[in-house]
Amino acid sequence: MRLRVAGAVLLSAAAYYVYLPLPSAVSEPWKLMLLDALFRSFMHAVVSWVEVIEAQSCPAVHVFDSTLGGVSTRVFQPKGGKKLKRGVIYFHGGGWALASGRMRSYDRLCRKMAEDLDAVVMSVDYRLAPEAVFPEQYHDALAASRAFLSVQVLERYSVDPQRVCVSGDSAGGNLAAAVAQELSSDDSVMVKFKAQALIYPVLQALDFYTPSYQQNQAVPILYRPVMARYWLQYLGADSALEPLLLANNHSSLDQLAISARTRSKLDWTTLLPAKRKKHFRPVIRAAGSLGVVSEVPALMDVRAAPLLAEHEVLSRTPKAYVMTCEFDVLRDDGLMYVRRLQDAGVTVTSDHYEDGFHGCMVFAFLPMMSSVGQRSMNNYIRWLDQNL
Repeated sequence: MRLRVAGAVLLSAAAYYVYLPLPSAVSEPWKLMLLDALFRSFMHAVVSWVEVIEAQSCPAVHVFDSTLGGVSTRVFQPKGGKKLKRGVIYFHGGGWALASGRMRSYDRLCRKMAEDLDAVVMSVDYRLAPEAVFPEQYHDALAASRAFLSVQVLERYSVDPQRVCVSGDSAGGNLAAAVAQELSSDDSVMVKFKAQALIYPVLQALDFYTPSYQQNQAVPILYRPVMARYWLQYLGADSALEPLLLANNHSSLDQLAISARTRSKLDWTTLLPAKRKKHFRPVIRAAGSLGVVSEVPALMDVRAAPLLAEHEVLSRTPKAYVMTCEFDVLRDDGLMYVRRLQDAGVTVTSDHYEDGFHGCMVFAFLPMMSSVGQRSMNNYIRWLDQNL
């Protein structure tokens, strides 16, 4: 009897810990609750470490660890197929501080991409915060991308120079967008990316009151304060600035370093479709905390915040795929980038998931397989197949 009572108490406590009120439209909410409880119970870094697996080839794909431009990289090379392959360089997510291209989830994703697309996929393990801070992650991504596009690497792996793509999710989507901008404008680079595929990318840190930040501030797995924390860690800034960022005090109207031109590049009142604005209102402080932008100048650096790029730079970037999820604080970063790319004349496919949440695509496999994860992954790979 006592065991039953104790068991009931433990189950009730576990249910209380796991349960989280979620929007009714989110895909498979109990799976998301369990995933969030796992992340809250164990440090993200521990989860990442447990997930890391050795490189193992399979009948269809040769998998091995190497370096690309001096950066650790896992290579997925199809066996057989066409003589010349497509090529994809991929940057994993994790707030520039966590995860690895050698994690089981990314290994499975890249393995599937290599097999389904008959493509050589290179998953880059750039350096992570706090040991490395901006611009070191960006420099790793850029160095790996330059090497990926080099004649030597393309010939070694039999990659068609006319069919290469840069891609990544979340913080990796940020790196992919920044690299695409830089290399598209660099006339010394002979081989150019044909496509950029950005998965729920993080693209700016000046406005933490976009509609998606307001709507999804308490939706797992990426909470609004956590994203501010990731930004400060990535930029090598004082963590004590977090409340200022969350209040938009760092982007108040008295911040003279932020011009009206810059503000227009992330003005969601004009860049977002009405359906996404809903009832939300902008939060723009007349007066804020002076000196934050000068203390953390990288907030304005387009290499860290690709949404702030000039129209002319965007116009030179390759055709794009941008995935966004309704229940993600970063939704509007992606949707604003879609609009800015379109305004610059770039062909863009906007792939939005009304039941999606941040990170959903990497949960396309067991044991945390989700319906929206499978759908988003399949549609992402289908787009690559049709556009690369």
